[in-house]
Amino acid sequence: MENDNRRIWVQRGVVVAIWVTAVVLWRNYQSANDLSAAGTAQQFIDSVGNAWWGIFAFVGVYLARPIVLFPASVLTIVGGVLFGPFVGVIAVIMGANLSASLAFTIGRSLSAKIDDTDTLDTDQQSFIARWSQRMRDNSFETVLLTRFLFLPYDLVNYAAGALRIKYVPFITATAIGSLPGTISFVLLGASLDRVDQGLEGLNPYALVAGVIVFVASLVVARTLKQRDKNLVAISITLPLEQETP
Repeated sequence: MENDNRRIWVQRGVVVAIWVTAVVLWRNYQSANDLSAAGTAQQFIDSVGNAWWGIFAFVGVYLARPIVLFPASVLTIVGGVLFGPFVGVIAVIMGANLSASLAFTIGRSLSAKIDDTDTLDTDQQSFIARWSQRMRDNSFETVLLTRFLFLPYDLVNYAAGALRIKYVPFITATAIGSLPGTISFVLLGASLDRVDQGLEGLNPYALVAGVIVFVASLVVARTLKQRDKNLVAISITLPLEQETP
């Protein structure tokens, strides 16, 4: 048992060391070259251009993105600039789901094994344990709601892994829930000539379409959130009614 615990902590230490090193090196590179997120994105666009291997490079960069915490929204816009609205959406979906899986795996590797709380009485469970268990029991709905609400993409991925949410519901909800945001930002990117010059050269039709999709996703999120609150209220009320003599 002691050897197993030591091995686990060594594994976690290696993962954290690699992660911190990657972040520090990336930040130093950006600082040394005076690059913002938009400037870095434009540098990548200029390097890829119309090359046939561009989509492979894009997916590879998207896969590495959560390690250095590069903004997912910026890279999604890059997909629209490079590949247009249709191919761009496909490229971003591939890259985003792969990067989400990577972050999920990292989060899972750093988390402790979660005990089965089903054997404990409610009073014996901490609030965090009960909430974590609820997230695992309702993995799909919980992750789907976070995607529609546009909560920080990487935070959700790492947290889902750390809480040991089941992978299939997680990635399914991610693929579905991220689609409105993906379409919105890819359309925005497809309407731009460059990402480092603000909204210059913006295509208003693509922008309007992106805004419509974005607003629609917020409406869906609000509906799901209200439904979730109602379910929580019911789950709390029913036990109380059963206990009433």
